[in-house]
Amino acid sequence: MKLFKLSDLIECVLIERLNRFVVRVVVGSEVSLAHLSNTGRLREYLVYGKKGLCSVIRGPKLKYRLVAVEDVEDYVVLDTITQSRVFEYLLEQKLIPWLTECILRKRNYELAGEVIDYLLECVDGVRLAELKSAVLRTENNYASYPDCPTIRGRKQIKVLAEYSSILKPYVIFMASLPNVTAFKPYCRGDPEIIHVIKYASEKGVTFKAISTYLDKEKWVVLASTDLQVRLEC
Repeated sequence: MKLFKLSDLIECVLIERLNRFVVRVVVGSEVSLAHLSNTGRLREYLVYGKKGLCSVIRGPKLKYRLVAVEDVEDYVVLDTITQSRVFEYLLEQKLIPWLTECILRKRNYELAGEVIDYLLECVDGVRLAELKSAVLRTENNYASYPDCPTIRGRKQIKVLAEYSSILKPYVIFMASLPNVTAFKPYCRGDPEIIHVIKYASEKGVTFKAISTYLDKEKWVVLASTDLQVRLEC
């Protein structure tokens, strides 16, 4: 299902990653710096010569933001800002069956020293939702998270677990890459993550995955609002 078109994106070519938040790209004949919102390692994507799509931001230091890179077919959306935009669109349009009775009440909700992406107001009370970018492709075409140790991610999930009886939280993995069969945690990326996830699941945190990608015409495509989640290594 096609959702909306990112018509403002322009083609770019990756040169290198300079740090967690900046990549060097070629746009047309110009070498420029682009903002990278995804702090994962992304080693399979941020390689010299790979084609990508950038948005123009015209900041004081950076002119572009890297949004997506070419996959075997279509594009992987690396940009967490775009992933959030997709989730909010799905929520607003009532396209997520398990969230049709919820509306967005607040972004960046502070809870016990951690910032959680969303506070939702649902017919059965308020709920929290934390998005996680799951763009690592592993064996059997699983979408996975994380691709490196994530202290912040573990802390957020633990906090959600402690408040699960009150706030009925979701952790939602945004599998923003084409042709994936299910979601699984990537335990080699962070050996501790599976223990945190299983603990949170036992405490009442609900884990879900949404599968989307960007096609060659720059349309955001919804593949599944309920991708299978396998809480195992």
